[in-house]
Amino acid sequence: MTEWTTESEYVLAFSAAHWTGAAPQPGAPTIAVEVDGTFESTPGEECGVFGVYAPGQDAAHIISFGLFALQHRGQESAGIAASDGQTITVFKDMGLVSQVFNETTLAALPGHLGIGHTRYSTSGSTVWENAQPAYRQVEHTGIALGHNGNLTNTVELATRIGDDASTTDSMLMLDAVAGAIHDGRSDGRQLERALTKVLPLLDGAFSLVVMDQGHLVGVRDPHGYRPLCLGSLPEGGWVLASETAALDLVGAAFVREIEAGEMVVIDAGGVRSQHPFADVDPRLCIFEFVYFARPDSNLYGQNVHGARQRMGRRLATEAPIEADVVVPVPESGIPAAQGFSAESNIPYADGLVKNRYVGRTFIEPTQMLRDRGIRLKLNPIPENLDGKRIVLVDDSIVRGTTTRQLVKMVREAGAVEVHLRISSPPYRWPCYYGMDTSDSSRLLAAQLSVDEIREFLDADSLAYLSLDGLEQAAGGENLGFCNACLSGSYPTPVGEQGDKFVLEKR
Repeated sequence: MTEWTTESEYVLAFSAAHWTGAAPQPGAPTIAVEVDGTFESTPGEECGVFGVYAPGQDAAHIISFGLFALQHRGQESAGIAASDGQTITVFKDMGLVSQVFNETTLAALPGHLGIGHTRYSTSGSTVWENAQPAYRQVEHTGIALGHNGNLTNTVELATRIGDDASTTDSMLMLDAVAGAIHDGRSDGRQLERALTKVLPLLDGAFSLVVMDQGHLVGVRDPHGYRPLCLGSLPEGGWVLASETAALDLVGAAFVREIEAGEMVVIDAGGVRSQHPFADVDPRLCIFEFVYFARPDSNLYGQNVHGARQRMGRRLATEAPIEADVVVPVPESGIPAAQGFSAESNIPYADGLVKNRYVGRTFIEPTQMLRDRGIRLKLNPIPENLDGKRIVLVDDSIVRGTTTRQLVKMVREAGAVEVHLRISSPPYRWPCYYGMDTSDSSRLLAAQLSVDEIREFLDADSLAYLSLDGLEQAAGGENLGFCNACLSGSYPTPVGEQGDKFVLEKR
């Protein structure tokens, strides 16, 4: 068993029989996350999950590369759990993957099997204790879990299983699985049987990677809100990942997407599939195409970059405008701007430069930098804006504060007109399936009409892509999408949902 800490790194080490954990030490560095809209008015990211079963190979290093590819899905914390067949070791910390892992930390994670996680919190606080993978020990069986999504029956589930300690829905799921494990039958399938019992009790969104000492399991909820795919490694072995781009980075070949409502179990016998849910109704989150997924990933067999370009083309057809140049809001607005330019024959130009070293998570800025607002992330190129009528293309408007500052910045750089074109419909309804937008009072389009939004943003014109146009660009509505945040039509009853800290307030 391994247990060690340094001033800025925290290790949890577990054996098959018992575990100890090292809590953060006093004086350790803290991470500040600005979420008041000054630096973030796009949808809150989700999480990234990654799993490896690779006999004879170093799982931790493979997972670390996979997490780099999934960094965009969560920047609050990162973690890896690895098993050598006997011992599960977990390392997790606050911050980016590059801040959490190095050769020293990876060397402390031996084994051929493991899971990894990058977190953006939609349930529970942004604290070390809520970082994932989460771990539980049940007699001789250890279990680790990584979760992307958000449950909608959290309080009901906690009451049902008698759990008054978990602070996130992910920990609640893990406790339910741990409670369903019985070590009396030592045929190696305890985790599989426990998951089969627990999964039908869960409502909401969950793409999971779960492991014990010898098995890797991947699960998608019966609506498949969050993506998960399967890949094969060239040296032998298997990979599970939130996005296909992560497979590319570790040299794995794409095999297929895990189906909605499917559970795959990977062990020495290979890959086997089960379907523990009675009803399956695919509803992949449409915002995976709009914003979340990397442009080099594929979803529903569609390349995300190509889909975003089609959104821009459709937007140019639905909302034409006379202008001199099409300018994207980097980076997620770039493909749509390219499509808009190609369809409208208005020249494309870069008018805003993104500072790639400012992310969601960063050390506390000074008040002077806070006052500079959006310029922490973006700065104009006046030569491409001065004296021109600009079509400014972005993927979405959520709270509107960043967009308002962008319009002001473009005008100050000399633009004579600013026409906003948004490659998704107005974001009017809260999401309860894994986006951090459960409070409708903070959604601009829930409070104002399109013309009122235009006035608030000080744009010369404003147009959104239609819902039909969005779904057609993403491959057609027959594929099955969740568009509740855009339509108000929820795939499941959501009732009165508590806030993201509901378990912590008990």
